[in-house]
Amino acid sequence: MLKVKICSLQYPERYALRRMVMAAQAELQAEIPGLEVQVNEVTDPTQIGKYARVLVLPTLVINENVVCSGRFPSKQEVRDWLKTAALIDSPQSA
Repeated sequence: MLKVKICSLQYPERYALRRMVMAAQAELQAEIPGLEVQVNEVTDPTQIGKYARVLVLPTLVINENVVCSGRFPSKQEVRDWLKTAALIDSPQSA
């Protein structure tokens, strides 16, 4: 299971990024059956500060790795990051 964190103080930014992550996951289901993604939203400034300096614009964290901060990534970027993380965590890659 991939653990995704969306860090931002602003709800609209978190919502938009959450939808993008879910859309990217849906696209990847054909390639990676059973791909599970757990999405958590981080709204506490202290917790956000552990990952990013920008509190308003979103930061996307996958499996504790910051993949994007201070901007909205494209769906293709999110898809690629999820795919890479899924392949790294896959038992077949070990």
